[in-house]
This record gives sequence, C-alpha cells and structure tokens, in this order.
Amino acid sequence: MNRDNIKNIQIRDYLKSRGFYPAREYSGYGMYRSPFRDDSTPSLKIDYSKNLWYDFGSDEGGSIIDLVMKLEGCTFNDAIEHLREQPLIPMEEQRSFSFHRNSGKNSGITLIEDKPLEHPRLLEYLKIRKINADIAREHCREIHYSVGENTYYAIGFANNAGGYELRNSSFKGCIAPKDITHIRQEDGKESCLVFEGFMDYLSLLTIHKQLNPEYPNSNRHDHIILNSTANLQKAIPLLVDYEQVHLFLDNDKAGMTVFRKMEKDLGCRVRNSSHHYSEYKDLNEYLCARAHLKHSRSPKKPVQKPKRGLRI
Repeated sequence: MNRDNIKNIQIRDYLKSRGFYPAREYSGYGMYRSPFRDDSTPSLKIDYSKNLWYDFGSDEGGSIIDLVMKLEGCTFNDAIEHLREQPLIPMEEQRSFSFHRNSGKNSGITLIEDKPLEHPRLLEYLKIRKINADIAREHCREIHYSVGENTYYAIGFANNAGGYELRNSSFKGCIAPKDITHIRQEDGKESCLVFEGFMDYLSLLTIHKQLNPEYPNSNRHDHIILNSTANLQKAIPLLVDYEQVHLFLDNDKAGMTVFRKMEKDLGCRVRNSSHHYSEYKDLNEYLCARAHLKHSRSPKKPVQKPKRGLRI
C-alpha cells in the first residue's frame, strides 16, 4: 500500500477500529470526544468527504497519518508502517457500522456470544504467538459477533468499562466502550506492571510459567493493560497509589513517549522494563524468539539469543 492509498483510509473507519465513535453526526461530518484528553464536549471534527480531522481543543488537524502520529506519539514513517500493518474490518462492511452490545437492532457490529475460549483456529493463532493456551483461557473469552449479515469470531479481552479488545489472525479491533484493564490481586500490591496490549500481558505470564511452572508469578503484582496508548491518562491516577510501576512497553517511539510521560507524572517509582527485550519490537516478539531457540535444532540463519531476566 503506497502513501496515497494510506491517506485514503477513512479516518472514521480507523477510529472505529480503535474504539472511538462520534458523539454527534451531521451531514458530511462527525464530532468526537477527543482521544487526546478528557473531553466532556465533543471537540474533534472528522470531515467524512475530505477525510480530514480538526481538533478544536488543540488547534491541530490533518490527514489520517497526522492523526496516527499524534495518537501513537510516533514519526511520519512509523505512522505509515502502523497503518500498513493495521488490520481493519473491510471498509465496505465497516463504513456504515459501529460496535455495540446486542440490542436487537439490525445495524451495527453486534455481540452474538461470549463463551470460553475453545475455537481451534483461535487456539492455533495463540500457538503461533507462543501464548500458553491455559493462560489465555483464564484471561480471555471467545467472542462471536456480526457485521451486517456476516459473522466473525475473535479472542476477546475485557476492559474496565465492559468492552472487549478483539484479536485473531487477520483482525485487530475492539467492542466499545474503549478503556484500560486494571487487574488487582485480592490482597493488594505495592507494585503494578503496565502493558500496551493484552498480547504482551499474556506473553509475560507465559514466560513466568515457563521459568517456574509451580509458582503463580502474576499474583505478585497488580496489572494495567492500556489497550491503547491513547488511554494513558486513564491509567495515571490509578498508578499514583503504587510504590513501584514497571512498564513493559513496545521498543519504539510511542513506547518511549509513554515512559517519559509516566516518568514525568509519577517520578522515580517508574521503571522501564523494556530493556529486558531491547533487541525486539515487543514482549511477544521476545517470547517467540525464546521459543524458536528452544525448539529449533538447526536454524538456517543465526538467531540472536534473547536476554534473560524477566523475573519481576
């Protein structure tokens, strides 16, 4: 996909895939609550015909590339790569639909069923990502939903507001409302581990299980999964109560932006744990590299050995 084609990706379709929907719609444009801050009054305008956005609160705007740069805190080239890799529901299906709970209406993306995770193709997808299936079953659900007359299924990870992050081998999206996921242990903890997405959260739990199958390492800490770097401001007030905050973020500009923001707001209690997998894009890529080293007897190409030490 070239740069011109990327600019033709509809901004409203992209925002839907990230869990953002218009608060009001008019002829030719929609008004959204800004994803960049707490916004009681819709101040982000999306011009549907021109496919441009304008944020009245910050006096900024532009194309979908500019929007991704601001949302993800990344460079122009990184935004293009992000959009190239972003699996969206096909536009011809998504353009006139929005995610909602099953309300009996005929339009929209409708939740059909929430059940234990058991579909063979979803389990195969987890196997490819090297995620322990028992851990995934404990923390995720199998979500079946419809888009118009078509039905789909995905791994669902619940957030604090009752929505779901959705993943399968060809789709990355959510069922609104979009929110963080805060996982508290029963006895309360002094430390919290923070992740951008739930696949990285499941990856760390898988690594801990591999290192010590008998000890439930996840019970030593609370966890927050942002489910989008745009949710950062929702997490910071919760993190103030912890003595230590360990960040397991992506090794990219967006991850570093989140770290610096948290360091500024929370001070010395913040620890950037991404140095444990500094030669990899994220924690799941590190996990996959570990698995490759363990199971490959004669790799055709030399594989760089992952660093050890994820014993938080």
